[in-house]
Amino acid sequence: MVLNCNEIMDIIPHRSPFLLVDRILELVPGIRAIGRKCVTFNEPFFTGHYPGNPVMPGVLIIEALAQVGSVVMLSLEENKGKVPFFGGIDKAKFRNMVTPGDVLTLEVSLLKQKGPVGVATAKAYDDEKVFAEAELTFVIR
Repeated sequence: MVLNCNEIMDIIPHRSPFLLVDRILELVPGIRAIGRKCVTFNEPFFTGHYPGNPVMPGVLIIEALAQVGSVVMLSLEENKGKVPFFGGIDKAKFRNMVTPGDVLTLEVSLLKQKGPVGVATAKAYDDEKVFAEAELTFVIR
């Protein structure tokens, strides 16, 4: 299942300028998803992070991964219309800097779920390198 930006916004509550996923390339509801983020020089965070040396903040890479995870969780019928929140971020590693022109592949796979809480592995990468990895805990309310 492929989703464009409008279809993503039908599932998760995030909106510009904080919607950090451009497309879902693959989705298995409640199991896994692969998303895409095309990083452009026009991203609002580059204005201050850092002038003359734009680098995407690591927390926003994690947020982009969490938004893909939110699509995984909220695409389930029982979670439609609910709001996802972070329950935890573990084992986060930032391996390379994300700069304008990078195209992030955002892969999130659910490890386990109990009630409204889910734990997933998450990785941001491109064809050549891994940018970030983490284990994310979601709480759906």
